[in-house]
Amino acid sequence: MAKEITGYVKLQCKGGQANPAPPIGPALGSKGLNIMEFCKQFNARTQDKMGKVLPVLITVYNDKSFDFVIKTAPASIQLMEAAKIQKGSKESNRVKSGKVTWEQVEAIAKDKMPDLNCFTIESAMKMVAGTARSMGLNVEGKAPWEN
Repeated sequence: MAKEITGYVKLQCKGGQANPAPPIGPALGSKGLNIMEFCKQFNARTQDKMGKVLPVLITVYNDKSFDFVIKTAPASIQLMEAAKIQKGSKESNRVKSGKVTWEQVEAIAKDKMPDLNCFTIESAMKMVAGTARSMGLNVEGKAPWEN
């Protein structure tokens, strides 16, 4: 018989660097989960993505056990790495903080495809380009579908 789900916890942790300090400890402790067990499992699964920010969806069951799913890194963080900037623009409509190419947008869209709610790579690229614009990044060149 299936376990009864009591709740979900969403976190963003750095790959391979989860520890019981805030924000992980208090979030899991309030649900009564074994914090160290989560940290060990998360760090073991994310050894190859060391230091990258990764969203995690933790499913909490009524017997205090848990499962978790690791998502791909947020598009904004991948865009900042591609543009080689520390943070986005405060006034994205006026002050531009960097630029990315359509090839970089396509690579990020392909990476994020499993976590996005779209079916084609073109619509995924439009979503990533929109994130870039809201961060104050210029998307250089002509969009592939405008040929």
